[in-house]
Amino acid sequence: MTAPARFLMTDPAAFDVSYRINPWMDPGAWTAEHRAAALAASGELRAALQALGAHVETIEAVRGLPDLVFPANAAVVLDGRVLLARFRHPERQGEETVFRAVFARLKARGVVSEVIDLPDGVLQEGAGDAIWDAGRGWFWAGFGPRSNRASLGVIRKVFGREVVGLELASERFYHLDTCFCPLVGGEVLYHPDAFTPDALATIRARIAEADRIEATAEEAAAFCVNAVNLGQTLVMARAPATLRAKLEARGYRLVEIDLAPFIRSGGAAYCMTLRLDRTSDPRPAILAAE
Repeated sequence: MTAPARFLMTDPAAFDVSYRINPWMDPGAWTAEHRAAALAASGELRAALQALGAHVETIEAVRGLPDLVFPANAAVVLDGRVLLARFRHPERQGEETVFRAVFARLKARGVVSEVIDLPDGVLQEGAGDAIWDAGRGWFWAGFGPRSNRASLGVIRKVFGREVVGLELASERFYHLDTCFCPLVGGEVLYHPDAFTPDALATIRARIAEADRIEATAEEAAAFCVNAVNLGQTLVMARAPATLRAKLEARGYRLVEIDLAPFIRSGGAAYCMTLRLDRTSDPRPAILAAE
């Protein structure tokens, strides 16, 4: 029997938009109504994952660290090994101590087996910039706005898996998970305008044309590429009808949640979760494009 997927989430009680480190954030537009909506939306996301059979670990909110609600940026996790993040912006650097303590507790419980620090000078913002592609057996790793190029070799060394680097071209799509999502059927949902020409060439060389699902600017701005994929189900922010049609035509079922308060901070379903149980067990091969 397959063990349930296990995710990390954060209590959103301290979430707000109080600073600006990406173009989506507007502290002056944040209201008490948005805070109340965020509490409801986070609960709905947790319930959706649990309804799909997942186990959700929830950590406490910390006042003054509003983006702690995005634990995808906390670490890269594979085979029980945890590579802790190092954040570029000072506003998020306080999260590092919190997540270090969280993973120490998870290690003590046997949920993870090893916690590893990045070398000095390396910036890497967790699973937001290092997305495991189970079917292909490698990491897609974003760099540029947040993580630096030096992080690619560290991820390769720590996990012993191939790392395919993709340079991001826009501050609007500052982490890879905002614009790139490998799906269980072998497709990849991505927004082409988020990547440099070299990165686009890499995607097109590695992914067969039939498996490339391009998200439009509208679909990407709705943060639907920032999705959680469990089997044939995609849990995501509310999707434009165009994207819904593309994905349903491929056999996927969408569970859509109003995550608008979190989109105001530049994140959605994938950002709000960190998968803890991913393994590098061999999967059926998915061939790169000819």
